[in-house]
Amino acid sequence: MDALWQTLTGWLHAMGLSLGDSPLGLVGPVAAQAADKMDMPGLLALAAALGWASGFRLYAAVFLVGMAGALGWIALPQGLMVLQHPAMLAASGFMLCVEFFADKIPGLDALWDMLNSVLRIPAGAVLAAGALGADSATMGLVAALLGGSLAATSQATKTTTRAAINTSPEPFSNILASLAEDGLVLGAVWLATTHPLIFGVVLAVTVVLMWLATVSLFRFLRAALRRLTALFDNSQKVV
Repeated sequence: MDALWQTLTGWLHAMGLSLGDSPLGLVGPVAAQAADKMDMPGLLALAAALGWASGFRLYAAVFLVGMAGALGWIALPQGLMVLQHPAMLAASGFMLCVEFFADKIPGLDALWDMLNSVLRIPAGAVLAAGALGADSATMGLVAALLGGSLAATSQATKTTTRAAINTSPEPFSNILASLAEDGLVLGAVWLATTHPLIFGVVLAVTVVLMWLATVSLFRFLRAALRRLTALFDNSQKVV
């Protein structure tokens, strides 16, 4: 971390800017304040945010939380310290960039979603467990169940929503939906780390709405599939 900071400060000095020679001089008070606030509600909110966000944007969630920890904005629990390692930040940042563009191209987004669906739910469970499992195996298991369930919920909503959107040939609704997901993940991480109690209420309401939306969209897709099948059967009979 010190080597990374020295590189960054070297670039800033070359541009005529100065933030000090040590990251502690810049973010020390912020880190101390974050450490004071990282109590059990804060850890629960962080675990829930990581699980829920993983179903939408796994790499964004990993990068945002890791970067916040590396900059001292939040004090990561022991189980998540690996997220702020420079190698992890580089890997998650690269995958974040790839996903940002792949998720906004109709057709490619469905393929990307299918390939990453096998990672999002277990990753959400592992990240949530990392937030709470350092001191208790029981709490780690509870967090894993919470994180995996939230990741499955957001993953299901994302998949059904994108499937419904992709029935339209125009690309704009797909791009808008992807940008909305980017904003949701960013907002969830920020709210969970700054106002954990408010985040808990918002998350509970959001999960209920997502369940309702998923059921409605599933019914829509099933009806559309039936109409398409009936149309195909009628065309076969005419031939």
